[in-house]
Amino acid sequence: MVVEWVTVGLLLAGTFFMLVASIGVVRMPDVYLRMSCTSKAATLGGMCLLTAYALQHVSDAGLAVRAIATAVFLMLTAPVAAHMIGRAAYRLGVPLWVGSCCDDLKGAYSADGNTLRSQPAVAVAERHGQP
Repeated sequence: MVVEWVTVGLLLAGTFFMLVASIGVVRMPDVYLRMSCTSKAATLGGMCLLTAYALQHVSDAGLAVRAIATAVFLMLTAPVAAHMIGRAAYRLGVPLWVGSCCDDLKGAYSADGNTLRSQPAVAVAERHGQP
């Protein structure tokens, strides 16, 4: 009985996070904010749904292990994929939303465009108006 309630809770949470991610993809103004929605909310939603599936099929160890392995794979790969998409978009010159407060990477890429020069913490703090 407890397993069913936990499964229902995880299914509801997973569905909620997937809904939030899909609304975020439609409503966010630029690629960087959309990417943030998909890499966070959709990953959490998928993990909740896969965990619920594993709990519901705990009697079949093969199905449960594959569901948990898929959830772990999703958790490990989604942030890396989002980072690479964001980096590619930035290097291609996709503009930031006009309401963005600052561009921390402006002028940080080297001439070849493949390496990122490190910036002193003082310079970053000054750009943000911090002492």
